[in-house]
Amino acid sequence: MAVHYEIDDAVAVVTIDRPEVANAVDRPTAEELADAFRRFDAEESLSVAVLTGANGTFCAGADLKAMQEPEAPRASRVSPDGDGPVGPTRMLLTKPVIAAVEGHAVAGGLELAAWCDLRVAAEDAVFGVYCRRWGIPLMDGGTIRLARLLGHSHALDLILTGRGVHGEEAQRMGLANRLVGPGQSLAGAMELAHEVASKPQAAMRSDRLSSYEQWSLPLDAALKREYEHGMATLQTGELFSGLDRYSSGEWRSGSRAG
Repeated sequence: MAVHYEIDDAVAVVTIDRPEVANAVDRPTAEELADAFRRFDAEESLSVAVLTGANGTFCAGADLKAMQEPEAPRASRVSPDGDGPVGPTRMLLTKPVIAAVEGHAVAGGLELAAWCDLRVAAEDAVFGVYCRRWGIPLMDGGTIRLARLLGHSHALDLILTGRGVHGEEAQRMGLANRLVGPGQSLAGAMELAHEVASKPQAAMRSDRLSSYEQWSLPLDAALKREYEHGMATLQTGELFSGLDRYSSGEWRSGSRAG
């Protein structure tokens, strides 16, 4: 298996493990990734997923060697329908995913990282549209998510030049939400994942969904949709346990679950 799926309490860890090609994604790997995230989204006991790569590299994008094989049977699937070429990039899950980035997150690997809700990156990790060098377009949401995450100017800086960015520049752009020391991205992402998992989940998921849905809606429709999500969340009763914790003074202790 090129993709490993492990569970740590309420957190699923999805790891790309193809060291011979810097964790590049061919068609079977893309299918495994998509299946792994469908599994995560369906498992009620899980709250957050972490996506990472084995052997000190996040993902080098689509497997270019697979594209060169006769009839390219393992090349990433390119179709207007179904999953994205590198797997889950057309999915909107109901729960958050955090990328733990070591080494290179480039081309389709950058698109996978941008698909995640948050990115914890090693200071020496490198993000870049390296496919620019080979005449390969972004087809896993990169032109859309980079502009939304970074603003159009920063996104075009990456898209037009294909240059790599890391460390403080990646964080300043918005590519990295958290910076950690080399080799510490998975530990940092797991800590953040458990923190998010400790929060009341219904309201968090409702707010997360509203933040994604608003992109395609005019303001009045987006506000109405936020209200509808909020009312549905209130009906879960989650609010009452939160009010009890507040009344007890738990919030003064800095409890993560407050």
